[in-house]
Amino acid sequence: MGETTYVRERDAEKALSLIEAKLITGDWTDPQRAKVKFGDYADKWIAERTNLRPRTVEIYKGLLKRHIRPHLDGMPIGKLDTAVIREWRVLLLGNGVSESEVAKAYRFLRAVLMTAADDQIIPRNPCRIRGAGEEKPEERPVLTVAKVFELADLMPPRLRALVLLATFASLRWGEVAALRRMDVDLTARTVSVRQQHVELDTGELLVGPPKSRAGVRTIAIPEAILPALRDHLDQFTATEADALIFTGARGGILRRSNFRRSARWDDSTTRIGVPGLHFHDLRHTGNTIAAGSGASLKDLMQRMGHDSVRAALIYQHSTAEADRRIADAMNAKITKTAKRS
Repeated sequence: MGETTYVRERDAEKALSLIEAKLITGDWTDPQRAKVKFGDYADKWIAERTNLRPRTVEIYKGLLKRHIRPHLDGMPIGKLDTAVIREWRVLLLGNGVSESEVAKAYRFLRAVLMTAADDQIIPRNPCRIRGAGEEKPEERPVLTVAKVFELADLMPPRLRALVLLATFASLRWGEVAALRRMDVDLTARTVSVRQQHVELDTGELLVGPPKSRAGVRTIAIPEAILPALRDHLDQFTATEADALIFTGARGGILRRSNFRRSARWDDSTTRIGVPGLHFHDLRHTGNTIAAGSGASLKDLMQRMGHDSVRAALIYQHSTAEADRRIADAMNAKITKTAKRS
């Protein structure tokens, strides 16, 4: 670090007082570390978080490569202020990057710079743009029960129960693909989620615990789908307790791409009148049906495998709005009848 020489003792004392004041208020920063390039610091930030899941690391590196490095990679961290962040965000949106993707990149950038502020490399986090990290996902379709069975009936026999179970047990793809015979109790009418499959962009498939502690759960399943599940276990699942319930045509691990191809997913969803349906929309449908049953917030969280109330509240809010429309329709009929009498 370079030294500063003061001609007068009074000037030196004044400079020292300013430094001490910054130390007391927390505004002091390390001028040398502030020269570190953002890209180098972000790489180090990811590497130091050894508790991150492989898929999360892959997502962060992807956001860094696609949306941040091209614009901020070589910039010293100390030069990143709110105006620079705002310009970067506007540039991404102007280049056609979706609002959802920009929000993800912004949240990652904000997390990295929060650590830089904690490390006293910068005085404060410059990511101070209100609402920039909020995603506004598009409304996803909710299937009727009849449509779910119509879709299931279009599946090859070995995939029919998968569609029903994913929907009515509100399972994620990785959860349903990882289910083993010992996870299903037909007598108790339950399915237990103990692990999940995670497919990386490299094609590597990882087997591990669900994404949160709440993801490990036992879910009651409707009696009406038990016959389909029982038939599937008899015909397509090996007898060993740890045998995968759903497999590929040759008995191997069922990957998402193989499922879509075998299920003729695009054609099948178009045939039931819901083109563009995502597999995750089956879980969304199941969650919506569960919320409509009058389940409590705690029960919804347990069934969905969430340790945050946010997602469960979304479904409860949706159900509350539907219930209000029902009440308003009843009110209109009551009012109309009252006027006649």
